[in-house]
Amino acid sequence: MRFEILGPTRVVAGEAVLDVKAAKMQLLLTALLVRAGQTVTTPQLVTELWGDLPPRRALAALHVYISQLRKSLAALREAGAPGAGGDLSVASLVTGSSGYVFQLREAGLDLLDLQNLMARGRACAKAGQHENASRLFRRAVGLWRGPWPGEGAEGPIISGFATWVSEARMECSELLMEAHLAAGRHREVIAPLRALIAQHPLRESFHRLLMLALYRSERQGDALMVYQNARRSLNQSLGVEPGRRLKQVQHQIICADRCLDLSES
Repeated sequence: MRFEILGPTRVVAGEAVLDVKAAKMQLLLTALLVRAGQTVTTPQLVTELWGDLPPRRALAALHVYISQLRKSLAALREAGAPGAGGDLSVASLVTGSSGYVFQLREAGLDLLDLQNLMARGRACAKAGQHENASRLFRRAVGLWRGPWPGEGAEGPIISGFATWVSEARMECSELLMEAHLAAGRHREVIAPLRALIAQHPLRESFHRLLMLALYRSERQGDALMVYQNARRSLNQSLGVEPGRRLKQVQHQIICADRCLDLSES
């Protein structure tokens, strides 16, 4: 069995898929999975589901959602392909004295997969194993299945998760581009980096990597134009100049600094 929260919330068991579409159920399951293995107290879950203005019968409604979640998971177990049900049964929602604990045991969770892939990718990049790093970061980026429908939730668990996921996605994309560049695939990253800049025009690292990719592709003029565009965006949006690293790359390109060339090691 596998739980997926990096996109529309769903649970997969063999060929059976449970798409969690009800808003409150999405919030409930996501909050429990983000804190998998830890107790999420009843007041915390009430806040995640209703913010600071819960209904009068919030506790009764929460118990109903918990019951519905358990029934949905049990139904998925019954509908799963042969052999999948056994995997599903290892995950359980346990009631404690102060709240609930979602025990994954041997079940999968895409959030944990993402953290593992990123950690392994960083280790490979640090060791100079750029092809392996590229492969791991590509797998990590591939875990996102689209926008999470619960964005804008008020509870601290969900809002904190949404913020972390947004930052992690940009970091993962940046690390993937860096690994590609280190592996010598500078021409391949130009289009993806332009797309990332269109989405995140104030992320200086994307501009810097695009400048490097263009320079290594014998497009010095285009690389310097990227700097000018970045400078204009930062100045118009924030009233600031580019940071030290972006300025440094511009200077190195103008000087044809050999340190920008791809290392042979």
